[in-house]
Amino acid sequence: MAKNSTIEAAEREHALATIRNIGIVAHIDAGKTTTTERMLFYTGRVYKMGEVHDGTAVMDWMAQEQERGITISSAATTCFWRDQQINIIDTPGHVDFTAEVERALRVLDGVVGAFCAVGGVQPQSETVWRQAQKYRVPRIAFINKMDRTGAQFMRVVQEMRDKLHAPVVPVQIPWGSEDHFKGVVDLVKMKLRTFDEGALGVKVAVTAIPPELEAEAQAAREALLEAVAESDEALLNAYLDEGDLDETALTGGIRRATLCNRMVPVLCGTSLRNKGIQPLLDAVVDYLPTPLDVPPVVGRHPKTGEELVRETSDRAPLCALAFKVATDAFVGRLVFMRVYSGQLIKGANVFNPRTQKRERVMRLIRLHANQREEVDTLYAGEIGAIAGIKGVATGDTLCAEQKPIVLEGIEFPEPVISMAIEPKTQADKEKLLEALADLAEEDPTFRTAKDVETGQTIIQGMGELHLEILRDRMLREFNVKANAGRPMVAYRETIREAARADFTFDRELGGKHHFAMLGMAVEKNARGSGNSVDFKISSDLLPHDFRSVVEEGIRDGLSTGVLGNFPLVDVRVSVVNGQWHPVDSSEIAFRSAASMSLREAVRAARPVLLEPIMALEIVTPEEHLGDVLGDVTMRRGQVKDVVQRDGTRVIEASVPLAELFGYATTLRSLTRGRAGYTMEPTRFDEVPDSLGQELMNC
Repeated sequence: MAKNSTIEAAEREHALATIRNIGIVAHIDAGKTTTTERMLFYTGRVYKMGEVHDGTAVMDWMAQEQERGITISSAATTCFWRDQQINIIDTPGHVDFTAEVERALRVLDGVVGAFCAVGGVQPQSETVWRQAQKYRVPRIAFINKMDRTGAQFMRVVQEMRDKLHAPVVPVQIPWGSEDHFKGVVDLVKMKLRTFDEGALGVKVAVTAIPPELEAEAQAAREALLEAVAESDEALLNAYLDEGDLDETALTGGIRRATLCNRMVPVLCGTSLRNKGIQPLLDAVVDYLPTPLDVPPVVGRHPKTGEELVRETSDRAPLCALAFKVATDAFVGRLVFMRVYSGQLIKGANVFNPRTQKRERVMRLIRLHANQREEVDTLYAGEIGAIAGIKGVATGDTLCAEQKPIVLEGIEFPEPVISMAIEPKTQADKEKLLEALADLAEEDPTFRTAKDVETGQTIIQGMGELHLEILRDRMLREFNVKANAGRPMVAYRETIREAARADFTFDRELGGKHHFAMLGMAVEKNARGSGNSVDFKISSDLLPHDFRSVVEEGIRDGLSTGVLGNFPLVDVRVSVVNGQWHPVDSSEIAFRSAASMSLREAVRAARPVLLEPIMALEIVTPEEHLGDVLGDVTMRRGQVKDVVQRDGTRVIEASVPLAELFGYATTLRSLTRGRAGYTMEPTRFDEVPDSLGQELMNC
């Protein structure tokens, strides 16, 4: 029996060594979904190539994605290449849906970063690269669209070094570019690969390197050999002795350097023209990690806070992270899971430390876009979904009840835009509330709130497109007809200096006397660090029994601010004084005193409005540069840089979001439709006093 168990464990470890959990990330329109579609086609997962521009891409299955030709929701699928299982998550490139990238990177082992050979490193390229860097995910880079006019492989490589500070090293160089792009030179095997266009790139010819490319290929290989040797002492000695490395040693060296983030191999091709995808699949298998290559996951005991480690093994106690919640028309509520250790078994109970409740796993699913394949078990290292489970939210850990563990959750950016929404009819009122609750559960960057002054329901999101998609989903998926107001900027409030205030709550409510007195001190926290609350007061002045309600009152005050009912951010609140009465003091009194003393302290601390600032990148023809720059300045924008790129000018600027509503129409008008732009939130800055006064008077 023990022998059989050992054999079974060895077989599972072998199986884990054949899995790759990867994501495709990039700036919008860099070709992520097209690349994924080609991967599925060449691995035999699908038998017909889907096209984004035709609305037939398998991974863009939502109606909104097919109509707009963009990815909105990350989609997962599984395919096989060289007897290796590749689990792929195709992520959005639009900044409004950056939360989808964040939660995917939290659970992935490796990443393929796609870059446009013309656009190079674009704003969202930097964002997703930083996200991958935060989770220390090993990466390979794929420079796509080598067939486009203006494609320059080495310029993009240099931009990656300059803008991303990435240790990129080409493992391929292109043969030709633009209309003359024919294939790629494999610097490891020192062979040329070309792709039969008539056979949709299925037939790959491996031949000798053409004479005109030999010198360039040899120089690029020398650079690759030096980079690998520098990161591996054993290979360095072999390289110094022999002056070269054989294919096996070189591949192993690249893999080891990639796994520890000392190297990012760079490949190239054109997904739309079916060139370069098979070598990319080879690179995924050769260079990106298996679940066994990833360090054991670290969490904490939910009660003691003790640090716990879980090895990637089916025999270890269960530890899985819920990274996404979705609603499916056929199977209902889906919770996407990454299993780090142990096994998720159909019919078994799992424990949720956040809710302190057991949940039963009724159905397990392996995913292929919107198609579902039911399975009995999800093993360590796998990604799948639980259907129909309730009480589990994004970021929750599911574990064995006797061996509880809590993994680090997922941080999401704050919304920057809001709008009022109301049902068209009374019959839609209940459906609207249900739809908003479901959508907020699915999307952590979508928030809902009630305006206490107007009674309106306010929805908040990451941008105009984000809210537009959500409204469209309400109509199509939830059958809710609703009226929406004009999008508004989601301002914040903060303070400029330290201050202190006391407030005494002394009233009779419902025939009972209520008393509490609290003193609050407020001071600035570092910008972007959030709020903090601490108690600098003895239990004689404030009993421990009342501290939780005092903190709730403080949180209430922080959520509404004092200038325009906007949330207060980056404020450190200290409870420094208090009085209580053994008979008359109550939770109501202390909660009210906390909120009011905080408001008085904030009013004395010179409060100020903050507005979201966007990083704006505009690509415009040279002749329209002056008009575009003038318009940016009129929008309170700050131009950071203007660079030349293949006959166009690229403007990098910071502009308040409030000045960018309807910017697409203005830019088209200024440049006769020839310019384009992208933007992403970067920070919150103080609103000028004159504008702040105007906003508060609205």
